[in-house]
Amino acid sequence: MSRPEEVRIWATLVAVPSWNRQLGLDPTLTPEFTHTPGQLAFTPDGSKLIVTTKGNGNDIDVFAVGFLGGLSAAPVVNADPGNVPFGVTFDAGGHLAVAEAGDNAVATFTVNANGTLTLADRAATGQAATCWIASDGSLFYASNAGSGTLSGYADDGSGTLQPAGTTATDPGTVDAAFSPDGRYLYAETAANGIVDEFRVGPAGSLTEIGSVTVPGAVGAEGIAAS
Repeated sequence: MSRPEEVRIWATLVAVPSWNRQLGLDPTLTPEFTHTPGQLAFTPDGSKLIVTTKGNGNDIDVFAVGFLGGLSAAPVVNADPGNVPFGVTFDAGGHLAVAEAGDNAVATFTVNANGTLTLADRAATGQAATCWIASDGSLFYASNAGSGTLSGYADDGSGTLQPAGTTATDPGTVDAAFSPDGRYLYAETAANGIVDEFRVGPAGSLTEIGSVTVPGAVGAEGIAAS
């Protein structure tokens, strides 16, 4: 029998200078961490790009995405004064959910066709340094880096937040990610370079099932599950 031919597909990223957009941030200010973008994400329909500017601006910028992928010349700037908008995700109804580090809260917004945002709900976590947020569409978990906890919320797609409990993690809780089937949540805890593993209950409760230390991951930020 002949062996099947191996097929490799290479993806190449090409810079498009005309698509570069300035955000008006100054990373030379101190501390640099709060004067850089927080996160960017496309809306579920791909028509807009969301960018949070954290403390240097306290804005949520919304760019329109053109047919070929280019962005509008300037964003619609939605002020979120003092709230330090950081991590973002979306619920099943397309509402934007934002982790706000300034007031340690989770806020949901309707993304309007013209790029403006309308506040739908806001819930305080009661924790410290609420920076990242993960969602499977109906459940949100906000990571509280200063408390070493995850704050859970249920959302039926209307943007209304229902508390689903607070769960302890290892120190330095940063980014988190769901497994594709939504049954497990993996939380990156950067103080000691550990990933905590949880089983997601039907009401949003979390049950710890293990943890793993990742070599060289102390201080790391960013996690994905597939």
